[in-house]
Amino acid sequence: LRALTSLLRFAGRKRRGSPEFPDEEVLLMAMKDMNIAKLSSADLPLFSGIIQDLFPAVETPLKEAVELELRQSGLQVTPFTVTKVLQLYETKNSRHSSMLVGKAGSGKSEEETLLLVMAEENFHSVFQVFPLNPKSMSLGELYGENDLSTNEWKDGVLSALMRSLVSLPPLSDEKPDEKWLLFDGPVDTLWIESMNSVMDDNKVLTLINGERISMPEQVSLLFEVENLAVASPATVSRCGIVYNDYVDLGWRPFVQSWLDKRNKV
Repeated sequence: LRALTSLLRFAGRKRRGSPEFPDEEVLLMAMKDMNIAKLSSADLPLFSGIIQDLFPAVETPLKEAVELELRQSGLQVTPFTVTKVLQLYETKNSRHSSMLVGKAGSGKSEEETLLLVMAEENFHSVFQVFPLNPKSMSLGELYGENDLSTNEWKDGVLSALMRSLVSLPPLSDEKPDEKWLLFDGPVDTLWIESMNSVMDDNKVLTLINGERISMPEQVSLLFEVENLAVASPATVSRCGIVYNDYVDLGWRPFVQSWLDKRNKV
């Protein structure tokens, strides 16, 4: 039901942005944008076979912008990279909480960087990224805890960061201001379950001292993880997922980019 609500909201935004398309095509576009990104290379042909008779291929104008940014960044223009950047863009538009899943070397960081640069140059938005590694600290250091000796509340890194994001003034009065809270570290049940209320539609972080911090509309969550082996269904269903398979990217783009830099020198 949570996924259905997000799908209908995303389809509503697509309807308002593309009023010339029939309702059936708008709904199928929303289903494709929200589901293809999370499928592995083995499951993608099955999903494509189900909808290929109902939904024709649609070229997106963002494709040219992604290819241009790849060339300017000294990276290789591959169908995999272009597709994943577009999928991350669509997922970001449909959910305020997104997960980039894949092993090291599958292009997760490059896709995130490309999306930020592309959004700033093509959509005239101002982005701020606030990274942290949740596994590098204890739960008390992350969310905050009471000092047992003085019984005083000691703020955690995440609670302090979210409180500052709420009160942080925009960088520009002319451009839309968006803030990304980037969790770059493994997902486990020790810390991710406390984020469920932030990842769902409530967008509220509840601390153990009873304080509730509401996340503003311009703040989004981005998780960069290797796998979701220990994540609960409650966590996975709250996020938009973009799955990067290392097999699809391979090693050749890395070698070619390295050779291009050597030739320029």
